[in-house]
Amino acid sequence: MHYGVVMFPTDYAIRPDDLGRAAEQRGFESLWVPEHTHIPASRKSPWPGGPNLPKEYWHSYDPFVGLAMAAAVTTKLKLGTGICLVIERDPILLAKEVASLDHLSKGRFLFGIGGGWNAEEMEHHGTPFKSRWKILRERILAMKELWTKEEAEYHGQYVSFDKSWAHPKPVQKPHPPILMGGDGPTTFDRVIEFCDGWMPIAGRMGNPIDKIGELQRRAKDAGRKPIPVTAFMPKPERGVLDGLEAAGVERVVLGLPSDTPEKVLPILDGYAKLMR
Repeated sequence: MHYGVVMFPTDYAIRPDDLGRAAEQRGFESLWVPEHTHIPASRKSPWPGGPNLPKEYWHSYDPFVGLAMAAAVTTKLKLGTGICLVIERDPILLAKEVASLDHLSKGRFLFGIGGGWNAEEMEHHGTPFKSRWKILRERILAMKELWTKEEAEYHGQYVSFDKSWAHPKPVQKPHPPILMGGDGPTTFDRVIEFCDGWMPIAGRMGNPIDKIGELQRRAKDAGRKPIPVTAFMPKPERGVLDGLEAAGVERVVLGLPSDTPEKVLPILDGYAKLMR
């Protein structure tokens, strides 16, 4: 089982390049960053994590800029979005960002995606909350065309473009792994149709072990190989991690606070001791 870490990279926390270097030096497989473009001050949408939204949600760097900095000072560390809010991004530009980062990092990008929870935030980007999953699906399918075809085109309800050239292509073929975040009633539908892995939040959404069997049965029925599972933010306890590994989880991603190096690096050292 691989071990990664995730942190909101903010303007007041350890820099993403410094964190990436420290994570690689300690033997971690991957570094993950979330994203929010902004947080509407109305705060109408409730945060799934509790009543008080932490300030890192509106202080974070753009994930692709932060991960590019980490890529520049590392050689083996994989770089993931956990998650990228596809429904808030133009698909042609996002395809370019993903391909560029994968190319410049020599094939180290992991594309974690999700639908998001803040209705007002995505509506500021022109995405109605109730349509977010349909829009996400089309944008991912359209990006796959741009990554894999010399002359790509896509014509759907929400995304449409004529034959186009788009380079660079990703180093990873056919494209970087697409990992679907979330644990809703239709999450596995999306994982099976157009994703390469499942990425539940283990600490907040319950125990993903209970659903891994269902996922793999559905994958087999669909003619697919077993689907990798990345468990986000489980409790950093040996017993919990051993249970995830025994259930076939490919990767665990441990949470770090958005804080200074003096606060973050000792926690990183502690996590390193948990690795097998």
